Formats: sequence, C-alpha cells, structure tokens
Amino acid sequence: MLNLQLGIRHSVGRPAPATSLDLKASAFDPKEKLWTKFPSEGSKYTPPHQSVEFKWKDYCPVVFRTLRKLFNVDAADYMLSICGNDALRELSSPGKSGSFFYLTNDDGYMIKTMKKAETKVLIRMLPAYYNHVRACENTLVTKFFGLHCVKLTGTAQKKVRFVIMGNLFCTGHSIHRRFDLKGSSHGRLTTKPESEIDPNTTLKDLDLNFIFRLQKNWQVDKDCEFLEQERIMDYSLLVGLHFREASKDSATPTSGARTPTGNPDSGNPRLSRADMDRFLLDASKLASIKLGINMPARVERTMRRSDCENQLVGEPTGEFYDVILYFGVIDILQDYDISKKLEHAYKSMQYDPTSISAVDPKQYSRRFKDFIFKIFAEDT
Repeated sequence: MLNLQLGIRHSVGRPAPATSLDLKASAFDPKEKLWTKFPSEGSKYTPPHQSVEFKWKDYCPVVFRTLRKLFNVDAADYMLSICGNDALRELSSPGKSGSFFYLTNDDGYMIKTMKKAETKVLIRMLPAYYNHVRACENTLVTKFFGLHCVKLTGTAQKKVRFVIMGNLFCTGHSIHRRFDLKGSSHGRLTTKPESEIDPNTTLKDLDLNFIFRLQKNWQVDKDCEFLEQERIMDYSLLVGLHFREASKDSATPTSGARTPTGNPDSGNPRLSRADMDRFLLDASKLASIKLGINMPARVERTMRRSDCENQLVGEPTGEFYDVILYFGVIDILQDYDISKKLEHAYKSMQYDPTSISAVDPKQYSRRFKDFIFKIFAEDT
C-alpha cells in the first residue's frame, strides 16, 4: 500500500492547469496515460522511500481530475484520506471476482484491485460515464475518482491495477442490515447460518423481507439506460439500513438474520409522518440528504409464502420501521462478454433462464428496474 500512497501523492499533488468541465475527446484516449518511475533513492520528481523500485501509471489523468472536481472532492482532503499516517484497512476477504478491497481510515473511499478486462471496460465507457454523471446529478452509479497501476520492476514485473471509488456507507450511522440486490433468484440467498449473520454480512435478494417506502418515488431509469447502452450487466443495488429505534435502544431491532421483530408500538419515540415532513423542511437537515444518501424512510416487513421459496418480493405485513436508507448501483464494470454468454447458455439448460443473473444487458436492465419498482414504493 506504500506504493499506492506514494503514487496518489504524486498524482494529486502534481501541478496542473485548471480544467474546464468540457473535456476534449483526446482526454479520453486509451493511450492517454502517464508513467512515473519511483526509484528507492528518490528522483527529481519523487521522494526516497523504503519500498522496492516501481513504476506508477495514471490512466486518463485529466478525466479523473475533472471527475473529482465534478464530485466536489477537495484535493487536499482526498490525499489526506488515502495517504495519511493511518493505514488503509483491508476488508476481510476478496470478493467473488478475486479482487481485494481496502477502505480509507475515514471510510470515505474504497480501493479495489482490478483485472485487466475490468480496466479496459472502464476506459472504454469513460466518455459515456463522464457525460452521464455530469448530466444526472442524482445518479446512483458508483463514483470513480482515479484509475491507476503499480508495476514492480526487476524480475517480478508484477502489475497491480486498482480503482478508487466512493464508499456508499461513509456515515456516522451504524449500518444494521445491508443487501446486494440484482432482481434474480438463482443463487441469491446467503449461505451463512442465521446465527452467524451480523451487520457486516451482505444479504441477497431472497433474504430481503422489506418494502422500502420513501416520501417521494425515485427513478432509476436513466442509470439503467446508460448501463444498457454500454452493454453492462450483472450490476447490483447495494442497500444499507440504519434502524432508528436501534440507535435509541443500542441494539438492532432484529432477531436472527433477516427479520426485524421490535414492536413498532413500543415506548420508543417514532418518526411520525408529520415529524418526517418537518425533517424534510428543515434546511440544515435537508442539506445532508441526497438520493441514496442519508434518506429518512419507512420499511414495511414482508413475508414470503411457504409454498414459493423463490418468491422475490414477499407479502406486506403492515409492520413498519423507521430507518435511514443508503443505496447505490455498484459493480458496473461487467460487460456481456463471451464468458457471460457461455454462462447464460450453460445455466439456461439447468435452471429457469429468467432466474439467473447472466442475461443480456437489455433483459437485465428491464428485470432490474421491474424489481426495484416493486421493492421501492412511495410512502402514502
């Protein structure tokens, strides 16, 4: 991680002319990259360090510098978060893709190691991504702040590519339940026994037993249209719930893995509809709320029919909980390549083709939207 931090200091701290948000096409050229050599003894442009000699690559540096400007990221704060004295925290295990994830100490940024194929996808879609996030202020897609590569010199010649992203759960609230939702049912149930599930466990579609009720309905159409046009599939809606009652009781209102059981009519103060309206009219509190971030809402508990194990959305029970919601669209770098087409063909012979995750981007987008509109409803 020292190599990464040295490289980030160099990239972000390097003097650069002010850039307009209207970027030239050349800024997005896949060949637009900067290599910097970091010898252990230091150089005219780099400090001495205790790591082995390495090379550092910045992909499309002008584009990512402008994205950070667009996302209102302060350069000094960004550098301090990633390169401060506090070490980056490695998450417990690599994801299914084999990538490793690291969090900054302030939880503001997540760093993910990348396969070469993912790097190519991000560079290919970068012009469309830039235009999309610029045009859609309330986009829910992952925020990317930098794409880099470390290449060790010598006999190893090992390359490590990584991307720096925003962390959706950067909040002072405890996240009591988190869900990774795709709108498919095959393999979409946690394999952990209920006794081992805790707030850090990421649950899946068939674990979900809530309908989310917001003050205003919201649209995910534009994000899905963008991803469909870029031939992207297999993305997810990551949802985090903070139960307001738990912050008063110091215990999550849940029994076991998936089912909140606290009594909605207990003595705990609750956020009434009038209270919520006042909350949303309070300018100081409203400023901290954005689509998918710090959103006050209610969730209604649902229950699946016992004769339908793969029922994606259960039946409403009338049992409500006040929550703070966090959500965003993640894993947006998987295109519908030959491996996904083969996976679709193989699994379609064994399972219901509509239940599997690996489907073409148009079908994936339609199914994803249909599912989102079923689990998110306007709170009337």
